[in-house]
Amino acid sequence: MMLKNAKLYGQEGTWNIEVLNGKIEKINHSSNTSEGNYDHQIIDLEGKLVLPPFVEPHIHLDYVLTAGTPRWNQSGTLFEGIQCWSERKLVVKETKEDIKNRALKALEMQLKHGIQHVRTHVDITDPSLMGLKALLEVKEEVKSWMDLQLVAFPQEGIYAYPKGDELLEEALIMGADVVGAIPHYEMTREDGVQSVKKALELAYKYGKMVDVHCDEIDDEQSRFLEVVAAEAYKLGIGELVTASHTTAMGSYNDAYTYKLFKLLKQSKINFVALPKANLHLQGRFDSYPNRRGITRVKELLESNINVCFGLDSIMDPWYPLGDGNLMRVVEVGLHACHMTGYNDIVTALNLITTNGAKTLNMQAEYGIKEGNKANFIVLDTNSEYEAIRCQPAVLYSIRNGEIIVETKPAETKMNIPVFS
Repeated sequence: MMLKNAKLYGQEGTWNIEVLNGKIEKINHSSNTSEGNYDHQIIDLEGKLVLPPFVEPHIHLDYVLTAGTPRWNQSGTLFEGIQCWSERKLVVKETKEDIKNRALKALEMQLKHGIQHVRTHVDITDPSLMGLKALLEVKEEVKSWMDLQLVAFPQEGIYAYPKGDELLEEALIMGADVVGAIPHYEMTREDGVQSVKKALELAYKYGKMVDVHCDEIDDEQSRFLEVVAAEAYKLGIGELVTASHTTAMGSYNDAYTYKLFKLLKQSKINFVALPKANLHLQGRFDSYPNRRGITRVKELLESNINVCFGLDSIMDPWYPLGDGNLMRVVEVGLHACHMTGYNDIVTALNLITTNGAKTLNMQAEYGIKEGNKANFIVLDTNSEYEAIRCQPAVLYSIRNGEIIVETKPAETKMNIPVFS
């Protein structure tokens, strides 16, 4: 395969990308390359934007498409969402195949929108560990078209749920890739601190990554992030550790935050912000002014701390919408974080590409460069700025040199005199 006249993300001019045996053989400037006797498929992109596949760093595939059963989350709060899920587990006798079918539907949505790498949290506060068993099978079944990382996520707490710590370790032995925790949901601050320490100890023991649902609350006194960062720093595994949500940081006072940022930089941990989900969930206990409920994305990026964006949910008890489109997440996130300066806009796709790849610890094999796997997507635009402004379709999603998704954009005809 050869892609002619590609506009590579973040670079000037147009380029030709030659693919051989599923890998990127050559990348040359269009003006310096001749087709010669090239006998493989040739696609002239006419300046369309090419970039690495999108990375979804935070989704809950075992929860997708369950909103409204057994009831809707009327308050829109995180805590009612958890309660709805607990009730659902009692009344819905779901099979492993049910979970797999819902997860596969969501993965197809994500694939359509240019995603080829997904980290999903899987609830392990269930003695049967059915969700994990289902997602382990899904991971194997989709590996030809999607990379899937599984987080062993104790939704109802490592210590708040009976034998939650034992289930967490069992999940890691079964094959989960990442250790999860939710310290702000534990019964006491002491239990929350201990849950973080337990998660990182298990990660160190089993050679796993860590992804903590951390301080997803508007309480300015919820400060488990400092515990995550400090423990990661002490163990020397910060680049393998992620703090997701951290919405309480939006309520911290600046004096404390100044001190905290020094630790965050030292620790080298990653951050996942979930703009759409947390705009929906947070600020529910405020009157006015009503908090945005998003972590300090702009300040973290300015401090060279890795941050990426994720969707979090597709129609579940915590978020009633969602279709797997990360471009929409970026657009909403830029507004919510006051990141609508030109430079913020033209580099915004980093939040769902390279930054996400770093969070998933896959940056060594990720990106459009010679020798890498021929995994990339093509957007229907020739400009990074227009990609954010116009939300273009993903024309092609290519994996190992094969087109796995192709989209033909709709055509609009204006039937009025001035446009005829």
